[in-house]
Amino acid sequence: MAIQINPVAGRIGAQLSGVQLSGDISAEDFDFINAALLKYKVLFFREQFLSDEQHESFSRRFGDQVPHPTVRSAEKSNAILHLDAKETRANSWHTDVTFVANYPKLSILRGVVIPPYGGDTVWANTATAYADLPEPLKQLADNLRALHTNLYDYAAPRNTSDAGLKRYREQFTAQVYETEHPLVRVHPETGERSLLLGHFVKQIQGVSNNDSKQLIRLFHDRITHVDNTVRWRWQAGDVVIWDNRATQHIAINDYGDAERIVRRTTVAGDVPYGVDGRLSQAIKPTPETLSPKTEADKKHLAA
Repeated sequence: MAIQINPVAGRIGAQLSGVQLSGDISAEDFDFINAALLKYKVLFFREQFLSDEQHESFSRRFGDQVPHPTVRSAEKSNAILHLDAKETRANSWHTDVTFVANYPKLSILRGVVIPPYGGDTVWANTATAYADLPEPLKQLADNLRALHTNLYDYAAPRNTSDAGLKRYREQFTAQVYETEHPLVRVHPETGERSLLLGHFVKQIQGVSNNDSKQLIRLFHDRITHVDNTVRWRWQAGDVVIWDNRATQHIAINDYGDAERIVRRTTVAGDVPYGVDGRLSQAIKPTPETLSPKTEADKKHLAA
């Protein structure tokens, strides 16, 4: 049976059927999936029910897996990030791990425990957001650079008695990362230009704090406009893949104290470059810092 594509929204997102990600996917079918990802930015798959091993095996088809630089991988895994709503809720707009220079090129998330209501995830297309800018705003964005850092409170506890969230926050920020990225990055495969923002952005470089806030709001509102998004209602067993170089996402925190567990792998990315060709620049821990790919790399950076 050939793989079927059904767009989910007008500017981003498509559901693929007729393929089991746990199986032996042919080179032709994998190329089809990869091409669809570049076109639609986010791909949705129902009823996959992957094991950790199958999840990682499929992830490696796209490149080297990279663990989170500050948060421990799941037990018996070198690359899977276990995301439990009791510990963290990523309920603000972001692109994954942009506080390092070579942040992941894509992420693969699977639904393990899904609440009976709420808990949807929304993705936005950062390439169409840029394409829709008036020419004067494109010229402005093309020349801006922004400082990204993991010192952001999306992982902070909702109250001081929530020990799980406090522990996650402490782990997330134990090592401080800062990286300067172009506000507009050029996609290394499609050549598209996209806006690189999200909640890890701390400051637009070279302007006052007030001007920085205004500029971030101006461009970020273009990314997250409802016409530029797709919303997914999770079911247990779902798998979602997104191009982390051309999207942002947010997990909607509207399910109260219900259990919600998802698991994620990420694939190593390149160092972005802007319209002027300048590369992103790591600042902390050292100017040479890239996202660590292995536990050995992380120990070396921590030494």
